[in-house]
Amino acid sequence: MSDEAKTEEREAEERQLEVELLERREAALAHVVKFGDPVLKSKASPVANFGPDLRSEVERMIEIMRDGLGIGLAATQLGVLRRLLVFQAGPESEPAALVNPEVEWLSHELAVAEEGCLSLPRVSMDVERPLYARFSGRDVEGEPIVIEAAGLEARVLQHEVDHLDGVLILDRTVREQRKAALRALREGGSYSPSSEEEIDEGDELREPRTDA
Repeated sequence: MSDEAKTEEREAEERQLEVELLERREAALAHVVKFGDPVLKSKASPVANFGPDLRSEVERMIEIMRDGLGIGLAATQLGVLRRLLVFQAGPESEPAALVNPEVEWLSHELAVAEEGCLSLPRVSMDVERPLYARFSGRDVEGEPIVIEAAGLEARVLQHEVDHLDGVLILDRTVREQRKAALRALREGGSYSPSSEEEIDEGDELREPRTDA
């Protein structure tokens, strides 16, 4: 096989992988509750029972998070009002679950970053959050755990705990970005403060996804 033929074959394989990735993402996002559903503004209740059902629920949430190309997911986003979240704040990190999370401490040092959300399709906005945070809760087996988080992990966990309290990034951004994002959501368009213009559908995989 010539070098040109090998290159064409490799490019065809890459295109097929991209198609499969997008198909898996669309299938995963079909399970995610979207903007406008009142469940997203509802406060979740504590998890009382630990066992096989909870483990299965966590596995399903991790699968949806990964296939949806998110780095965090709250049970609320699947229409389940239980205080449960999963997260994976980096490609080298293992996915983890936090049950009945509580924010124990937030730093005075703040940082602004662009956040997206799987429940708010095709929009992202700047959100200011504490750079460091400490969370407590239970693992999937019911054992107490404490997470000392910094940077992206701290941001992801704050984002997901917000979901469990019925708070969206729309509630935490500046007024101008909130208005622009709401307009895009209602009209089925896109919004990103980094571009201040509509993004093509093909650029969606490059949007910042906290949920992502």
